[in-house]
Amino acid sequence: MKYDILIRNCSMVTPSGTVEENRMIAVSGNRIVKIGSALEMIDDTAEEIIDGKDRLAMPGLIDCHTHLCQQLLRGRVSDEYPMRWTRFLVPFESGLDPEDVYWSAMLGCLEMIKSGTTAFADSGGVHMHRVADAVIASGMRAAIARSTMDSGSVVCGEMKQTTEEAITKTEELYREYQGAGDGRVDIWFALRQLMTCSPALVEAVGAKAKQYRTGIHMHLCEHKDEVSFCLQNYKLRPSAFLEKMGVLGPNLLTAHNVVLSEDDITRLAEYQVKVIHCPRGNLTSHGFSKTPQLLEKGAIVSLGTDGAASNNLNLFDEVKVLRHAMIAYWGLPVFDPVVMPCGELLKMITTSAAAAFGKQSQLGALEAGRLADLILIDISQPHLSVTNNLINTLIESADGHDVTDSVINGKIVMRGRKVLTIDEERVIAVCKERLAGIRKRTGV
Repeated sequence: MKYDILIRNCSMVTPSGTVEENRMIAVSGNRIVKIGSALEMIDDTAEEIIDGKDRLAMPGLIDCHTHLCQQLLRGRVSDEYPMRWTRFLVPFESGLDPEDVYWSAMLGCLEMIKSGTTAFADSGGVHMHRVADAVIASGMRAAIARSTMDSGSVVCGEMKQTTEEAITKTEELYREYQGAGDGRVDIWFALRQLMTCSPALVEAVGAKAKQYRTGIHMHLCEHKDEVSFCLQNYKLRPSAFLEKMGVLGPNLLTAHNVVLSEDDITRLAEYQVKVIHCPRGNLTSHGFSKTPQLLEKGAIVSLGTDGAASNNLNLFDEVKVLRHAMIAYWGLPVFDPVVMPCGELLKMITTSAAAAFGKQSQLGALEAGRLADLILIDISQPHLSVTNNLINTLIESADGHDVTDSVINGKIVMRGRKVLTIDEERVIAVCKERLAGIRKRTGV
């Protein structure tokens, strides 16, 4: 049999989270069509053959909360006092032009591809049509939202609009880009945060997302000020207010989720809301998440990088930080060293992430019939090759730089660490040039 892509003789992470050796993975069109042993598929061939010797195949990672328009803010907000959002992020994002956003997004796609991420959910900013253009050009997969806000005292430039304008702009983006890039682009609605979104906007976004059968991306329970705002204005905690507005549901993806009460946790789990943690961002700004309690209640938990302003876009870093933070904060005081198991963390960046992304039956696992989004990791290296449990070692020791090859939607986008869809040197050069102009224009 002849396929489009055939990965020969690799090790593979199975849907159950174990590792099998000497596997062959065949891709035709944008789907995985067959997985078998090297002996079973010895006569099969393909247009593109990838040698899987000393490689581990696994599902492409999914970053469930990021801000690609913030790539050119990297290194600026570290070691700064609050409020970083009003002092840096708002002036910076408000001052970006469409080309700034495009090249920032291209730089973000480049970094994600090179660290094993094949899909991401962007919670939005201005000029999100240019993020969609970058996704199409790079070969990545994305759920793109246009950040919306219609209230609050912060001067946000183009970021703040009327309720009607906020809804209309997202509808326009949906009509133009939904399903673009051979189905790799999905357009979602968004709410920036409850302190900057009126009840009318919250209710309208919930209704429109149902009408278009798409997702909603928002920040939730990120810090205590947000909870205080809701209690003072609505006499309800944020999750209860969203329930009243009719927004809670399986299509809602919420980022951060740090200051959650037990009632919040129960409510989010019952409504099957997708809970996203950004471990490094949360720990440096907001505190320890209640991840074990969320999982115990049956909530779907996944991870995001929260953008490059103070982090990189490497999900392998996020899983390490979350694992050790949870063991230190929740495990050690009660002598529970398995409070955050490696297998659960693997799910957070694969199967659970696919559910948060709205494609639980299409992504997140290597199985025949699923979309062909997968990566190969070089496991011949000293920090990975000699191990008693490769999954544990993958979570504890692997890094984005160990990823050698990436296939997205049945297309090879990186081979032997070389990204085939993006001119890396040009993207970096253009971004350096644009950074100077942004500094002068925004004062950030």
